[in-house]
This record gives sequence, structure tokens and C-alpha cells, in this order.
Amino acid sequence: MLNIALPKGRLGDQVYELLASVGYDCKSIYEENRKLVFENRENGVRYLLVKPSDVAIYVEHHAADVGIVGKDILMESRPDVYELLDLGLGRCRMCVAAREDYMEDRERPVRVATKFTNIAKEHYAGLGREIDIIKLNGSIELAPILGLSDVIVDIVESGNTIRENHLRILEEFLPISARFIANKSSFEFKNGAITQMAQRLGEAVARREEEKKKKEE
Repeated sequence: MLNIALPKGRLGDQVYELLASVGYDCKSIYEENRKLVFENRENGVRYLLVKPSDVAIYVEHHAADVGIVGKDILMESRPDVYELLDLGLGRCRMCVAAREDYMEDRERPVRVATKFTNIAKEHYAGLGREIDIIKLNGSIELAPILGLSDVIVDIVESGNTIRENHLRILEEFLPISARFIANKSSFEFKNGAITQMAQRLGEAVARREEEKKKKEE
């Protein structure tokens, strides 16, 4: 059995549909209950429904063999896992944003509000810019509005929240999407099953991208 850490929520629904389409369905997952573990012995899979930010932890510590997690979480927490495939789902980007009237003062460190502290530090270190980090866990857009920070570093999908709060994007620096990851030990001892799953997923992603390209032409 392959133990799959599946993120709860919209992304998890999209990922499950993709997995089911390539032969890893588990119909009990649609039952109305509070269960967190679902398995299909015929297909050799067991799904574990977990919080998106915890997927990599379950995989790294061998509670799951494989999982699907956002690139932002991989960059922020740096788990010791194999990143096998970009699924192209949940596309968004990591951005720096500020008030519409913001003017940078190069004479002092930039005050940065974010929950992605490691990503922010690495980004500004690459720019050779000194920063003061303010760790927040939600409503990041409030920080520059209330003068708590100069800028924010956060995930942006449509950009509507940024615009509605009279902020503007200064920089987009990291594309984000869902990644298929594997526990290193599992990849060695269950290599056949994991490689087959990655191959099927890769082929499905390629077909989807090809269909999308044809529609755009």
C-alpha cells in the first residue's frame, strides 16, 4: 500500500481528481463522515487527509510515502524529501507588495511582514538588502496599511485582495504550484510503485497542458 498525504481543501480535491483519473481512485473518500484515512486495497493506495502545511512533515517523517504540497511550503520549511514532479495545480506566485504610495528608503532596513520568513530572508539576501522581519500568520495585507511594515511578502493568486486594499505589487519572484514529493526511504523500498505513480501523473499533466495549449490557439 502506498500512503498518500493529501492536502485538505480545494487543492486536495483537484489533486485527488488527477490521481483518480490515472487509476488511483478511492470512492470512500466521498462518503459523508469525519474520517481522515481512506483506502482502496485493489488499487494499493491509502489516502491521509492532512492540513496542507503538514503534508511535507508527514512525508519527511515516513507517516506517508508520498504527498502533494505547494512549492511555497517546500521553500519555507525545506523538508528532507524528494521533489519528483510539478503537477501544475494551484498556480500562484510569491510577491512583494506595498501601499500604492510607498517609496523605498534605501538608508534603512526594509520592514517586511510575512508568514514566509525564510523565503523573504533568502529573497532579500539575494538582493543584498537588509530587512527587519515581522512574522504574521494572517491578514498580512493589514501590515502596510496600518504602518506596521513597509512591504509584505505573500502568495498572490488573482491579485484582487491586493487591489481591494489599495496595495500594489512591487515584484513577483517565485512561481508556485503543487509538487509531488516522496519520502527518501519509501522511494528506495517502494520505488516501483512510486515511480509508476509519478509517471502516470506526469503523462496526465502533459496531456492537460497540451489540451490547454490547443484551446488557446
